Amino acid sequence: MSELKAGEVDRFLRSPDKGKALYLVYGPDRGLVSERGEVLAKSTGVDLADSFSTIKLDANELAGDPVKLIDEAYTVGMFGGDRLIWIRNAGNQKDVAANIETILKDPPAGVKLIVEAGDLKKGTGLRAAVEKSATGITLPCYADNAGALSSLIDNTFSETGQRLSLDARRYIQDHIGGDRRASRGELEKLVLYAHGEDEITLDMARASIGDASSTSFDDVVDAVITGKLGDFDEAMQAFISAGSNPQPLLAAAIRQFQQLDLLRAEMEKSGQSASGIVASAKPPVFFARRKTVELALTRWTSQGIRHALRRLQDCVLESRMNAALTVPVARTALLAITIQSARRR
Repeated sequence: MSELKAGEVDRFLRSPDKGKALYLVYGPDRGLVSERGEVLAKSTGVDLADSFSTIKLDANELAGDPVKLIDEAYTVGMFGGDRLIWIRNAGNQKDVAANIETILKDPPAGVKLIVEAGDLKKGTGLRAAVEKSATGITLPCYADNAGALSSLIDNTFSETGQRLSLDARRYIQDHIGGDRRASRGELEKLVLYAHGEDEITLDMARASIGDASSTSFDDVVDAVITGKLGDFDEAMQAFISAGSNPQPLLAAAIRQFQQLDLLRAEMEKSGQSASGIVASAKPPVFFARRKTVELALTRWTSQGIRHALRRLQDCVLESRMNAALTVPVARTALLAITIQSARRR
């Protein structure tokens, strides 16, 4: 099997197939791509601190030196032993994909390759080369769904022995996600903030999670899903003026649209009203936001919700590839979705 489904990756990582010569880890969640790349690197048994055994390369540099990857792959180590070639920032570089296809046809003995890439279209380029090869395997990385996010939260606090209040858990789930590494960083920050406390409360979570205040955070997302352009402009301007990082905001917007997707599907299946669906939602909708979610459900169709989700996920990827443009990229995407919502009145 050369192609894993998203739900199969964690199980695979617990016991990676050592018979594969190359692992392609790709997807829009760059934090998760990086985290899983590190797990695979450790599983090879190669000394990651030894620059002779572990060769780290950037795909953009390889694109300017077409033979470098081939040379590295087939070079015999100076001191013998297994070697690891770890490539980051792969994408649509044609020379890199062609060289990897060559390596997969005749894998060098004692060499493992890990390739980290952004979101790759099925059936094209690098992804196609690995998926059709018996010596490589692809591991997709998409933004955490509710179950994966809940497991991440549970694992974090089971290690510390701390309890989470119900309101704190709901708040955390609404304000992280979209990027695994960023989510883990926010949880670790909360653990440090609440050091010595037996229970983590809503106030602790609000004080620690994200760079923006909870009020401005929710105000932006609420304006987006209900199409209130004036409210969006005011809330977004306050958010930006505070010097806040848009990544957690984008993650919160993704989580909100994922929730809307589930609720809207249930609404269409059961024929219940928006208020009835929200009242019986599991996990429950945060009480202060129920009216807002009800209004959003009357505005958005399932197709529209999924289109908005794709736009937000593309925005996360673009902002991580162009960090200097994170704020304008995020603002543009969120404004466009707010306009779509306003037109659905």
